[in-house]
Amino acid sequence: MNKKILNLVVALFGFSMMSYAQPDPALITIDGETVSKSEFERVYKKNNTKDVSFDNKAVREYLDLYINYKLKVKAAEELHMDTSSAFMNELNGYKKQLAQPYLTDKEVSEGLIKEAYDRMQKDVRASHILVKCAADALPKDTVAAYNKAMKIREKIMKGADFATMARDSSEDPSAKENGGDLGYFTAMQMVYPFESAAYTTPIGKLSMPVRTRFGYHILKTVDMRPAQGEIHCAHIMVKCADNETSDSVKTAAKAKIEEIAAKLKQGEKFEDLATQFSDDKGSAKNGGVLPWFGTGRMVPEFERTAFALKGDNEVSEPIKSSYGWHIIKRLEKRGLPTYDEKKGELKQQIQKDSRSELSKTSMLNKIKAEYKFSENAANRDAFLATLDSSIIKGEYAPDEKAPLTKPIMTLGENTYSQRDFANYLALHQVRRPSGEPMSVGYSMYQGFVDEACISYEEARLEKKYPEFKNLMQEYRDGILLFDLTDKLVWSKAVKDTTGLKEYYEKNKNNYMWAERINAKIYQCATPEIAASVRKMLKKKKDDAEMLQEVNKDSQLNLTIKEGKYSKGDNEIIDGITWTKGISADMQKNNQTVFVDVKEVLTPMPKALDEAKGIITADYQNHLEKNWIEELRKKHPVNVDEAVLRTIIKE
Repeated sequence: MNKKILNLVVALFGFSMMSYAQPDPALITIDGETVSKSEFERVYKKNNTKDVSFDNKAVREYLDLYINYKLKVKAAEELHMDTSSAFMNELNGYKKQLAQPYLTDKEVSEGLIKEAYDRMQKDVRASHILVKCAADALPKDTVAAYNKAMKIREKIMKGADFATMARDSSEDPSAKENGGDLGYFTAMQMVYPFESAAYTTPIGKLSMPVRTRFGYHILKTVDMRPAQGEIHCAHIMVKCADNETSDSVKTAAKAKIEEIAAKLKQGEKFEDLATQFSDDKGSAKNGGVLPWFGTGRMVPEFERTAFALKGDNEVSEPIKSSYGWHIIKRLEKRGLPTYDEKKGELKQQIQKDSRSELSKTSMLNKIKAEYKFSENAANRDAFLATLDSSIIKGEYAPDEKAPLTKPIMTLGENTYSQRDFANYLALHQVRRPSGEPMSVGYSMYQGFVDEACISYEEARLEKKYPEFKNLMQEYRDGILLFDLTDKLVWSKAVKDTTGLKEYYEKNKNNYMWAERINAKIYQCATPEIAASVRKMLKKKKDDAEMLQEVNKDSQLNLTIKEGKYSKGDNEIIDGITWTKGISADMQKNNQTVFVDVKEVLTPMPKALDEAKGIITADYQNHLEKNWIEELRKKHPVNVDEAVLRTIIKE
């Protein structure tokens, strides 16, 4: 399912069914089913939040779209698409996503957002030594890893050098090179326990072993500084990775970046050189401009150099990173966003971060209290005592003959038996290298309790929160509309090649090429090189021969671009007379440029493959229009004009 399209559908037509005690006249009737005035007004306001206008034209246009939407959903229901297992699975999947904000403690979540923002006011530099230990390690392995970390810590406390110990003992591979030094980072860039230790351990001091999903860390906070904010830069890059082994490639890369630096000092524009020569193709098309970034977002060499630039438009000398050579231009620098500006982004980050478990745990405790959770430990432990090595091997199967009827916990109206827990174990078990059956069972029991609490609360959300019920109705209708529209319009237009070709043949004059030329653009570093290239063209030398000869001393001497161009496609092409032959020399970006016009192409219809995207889109619109006409004929639609006029405000 294309979630982007579904979200668009819901955004455009998000509405829900509610009943009202006060008089609420029917505005629309479709096959005897009514839509009230208040429902339409609510939908209209929701989807016109920027400029809610109740003028005649706006209301009637939206009413037409709304009726089409209702007709499509009705068509899907008539096909029983709302009862298919695929539909129910998808809707339940969305329900779990939409339920998440209701299944966390908002106060705890707000506190985590504020904590992260407060920490972002400072950048912290830390070093660490890692002793690996899997998140689900057995108790004996966990204890062994902890003891190993403590022994390393004791040696450092007695005077051993931290960096040396990191190179010798850390199980983080990067420690061999950096001595455990992670450089500066800020909140939300490290796992939460590590981040907390870095921000709370005094500068120059060692932490106690810190447990994360990677293992145990001995952490040393090296420095803390005011946040350096965010910077907006452009760069010119010449690729030459650290693992490059060819000396000739390394020499050529360095020579190229130095040539570009020299051109900058001679006054050539940074943006033009980035467009022409940068190997970072993503930024090159925008003159080398990169997104804003802050601490810890770029490789250290790049970050240090960028933030060291003192003023806007200042340009660095060439620097080497693990990716290659860079020349960096500072465009703008700013401080951190305000809390209100950053809050939304932090909220999304925290929802994906391990710290969100704190909010979930708090919510679980509230659910247990609200629904009077209770346990029967004796019945639980009696069942756990029956587990054998099959649960370790991942081969556990509940004994179907055993009664297993005794209750082990109660939550609200539900009582959970030993059998319920046994079925949970069978479904969630995994093979383990070793362990004690009862210990593994007890660990899985905690997950059983959590899942039961969440499921119990989730099943009651629509009763407890009207807005959640409305949202689920929106997604239900949105999925139905998407699935049927995809079947009858979107996918059909893509798969129906015969229909697409027929539509194209009937309408191909709507997809015309304007006058174009087939041409090659020769960009030369100097007029002398341009003259030399012209001589080579007369001698019928091909592009590869010319590039090899002319760029022997510099890769910047000659570039050749070939293509078919319309007016507005290329500034150089727009500047020449469109006649067959070689143009006069022009000066562009401190280069000498000329064009070889191979052919002038008269206006003609675009081939189907040349405009397939827009033709397919138009064919989809054609199919949808026909579909709507059929639905309108099949299902009588009546709009009460008197009620509609009470909505319109002239």
